[in-house]
Amino acid sequence: MKRQPVRKSTGVIADHVISVSSRGEELRLRRFGYRDPETRKHYVFLTNHFRLSAKTIADIYKERWQIEIFFRLIKQNLRLKSFVGTSENAVMSQIYVAMIAYLILAWLKFRSGIDFSLQQMFQLLQINVFDRRELVELFKPPDKACDDINNNYGLLSYVS
Repeated sequence: MKRQPVRKSTGVIADHVISVSSRGEELRLRRFGYRDPETRKHYVFLTNHFRLSAKTIADIYKERWQIEIFFRLIKQNLRLKSFVGTSENAVMSQIYVAMIAYLILAWLKFRSGIDFSLQQMFQLLQINVFDRRELVELFKPPDKACDDINNNYGLLSYVS
């Protein structure tokens, strides 16, 4: 319907007002192109916000995407499938506890020089959850000279 002026120095390439028809109803939308100066990737956005600048909307989407990436990392690595509580405080507490556990295991992995992934370390920890010994001892590689029947590393083959 209409082209709006853009300042290409902001990364906004084009800004158009378009019309979309659906079931006999017409909807006015704004379609604009944006090139990220850091990655040089081109994005096209479709929105119904006419008051905000195209650059502001692109920045909002960029920040929102960072939040999505952060939560994907949390769900994949911290094994948070569901939250016990739904209040903001409950969710944040669970995220902090999971992050602390993840960081402690990452530190132990670094300190012990173990070849396992963090997922395997979580499994080893689950197997030995009621075992009373220090975490550093749990993640020490087995001594080749000592063939211990209670070698916890062998248990991982049954869990994986």
